[in-house]
Amino acid sequence: MAEFRPARILRNGHAQSILGGLNIRQPVVRFRGRKMLQASRSMLLDCGEGVTWHGYYSPHLEAKNGPRRLAILIHGWEGSANSLYLISAADYLYRQGYEVFRLNMRDHGPTHHLNIELFHSGRITEAVGAVSRLQCLFPDHVLYLAGFSLGGNFCLRIAARAPEANIDLKKVVAVSPVLEPRHTLEALDNGFFGYKRYFVMKWRRSLNIKQKLFPDVYDFSTIPWTDGLMDMTERFVDAYAPYPDLQTYLSDYAITGNKLDGLAVPSTLFLAKDDPMIPIGDLDRVARSDALDIVVTDFGGHCGFLERLDGSSWIDGQIHRRFAEVA
Repeated sequence: MAEFRPARILRNGHAQSILGGLNIRQPVVRFRGRKMLQASRSMLLDCGEGVTWHGYYSPHLEAKNGPRRLAILIHGWEGSANSLYLISAADYLYRQGYEVFRLNMRDHGPTHHLNIELFHSGRITEAVGAVSRLQCLFPDHVLYLAGFSLGGNFCLRIAARAPEANIDLKKVVAVSPVLEPRHTLEALDNGFFGYKRYFVMKWRRSLNIKQKLFPDVYDFSTIPWTDGLMDMTERFVDAYAPYPDLQTYLSDYAITGNKLDGLAVPSTLFLAKDDPMIPIGDLDRVARSDALDIVVTDFGGHCGFLERLDGSSWIDGQIHRRFAEVA
């Protein structure tokens, strides 16, 4: 078990999960990461099959010794390339000499206009396409990949498909990844009310943006905004996703069972015992392999891992450490 000992006031899963994303941290995190942010360039990526993703590339303008390293980072559901945890991790890696690419998944951040079709968590092909495109754009870089929450789930699925897609990833890190989607939806619906309210609000806002952009295509008035995320997801799948039912959809992006059986890319999964959104028991159903290292901490919440109230993040250093192990 990894040794993560936050300040006593932060030894609570809800405190970690909530404080990690509070806007009150934004001035500090963005000031700390100002050089990385100032270097950022907005880019569009052709992911194949007519799909476009967006992201921010932060190069180092001055020459660096050794091979050039590109850290690709993926946010969680209803987050973005500008989520605080992603900026914090990107800044840490940038300071260590990595160039950074912060991806925006479809319909996240300023991307709703780029693709007519809606985002859903089964869209792994375009995620693989985005990373493949980055490999083509940066052929002289060593590639690393890390993601948080649903982004961590995507990262591990990308890693499992990387050899077949001829993607050469040096290391993959998944922080608080969604393991069994049904259990995560149940935790959000039945746990602390603020989580459900937050994600319902964010999802509703996202779908409303899409509807305004494509009013002849979408009408989300039939989605039950007050009935919980499970019911909302089921209604969404029935109307807009290419799955026969909710369970088929949820099983498609789960990473339990045999989903990671053939994992060959060196990967590390971080999960806290007090994560209020990802039940720790779901780890028992994740296939083990020599390529997968699982790190369990007592504390950290969901994508939190804050050491002190000043917002310093233990997980940023851990991502760098895992990348450096295979450099």
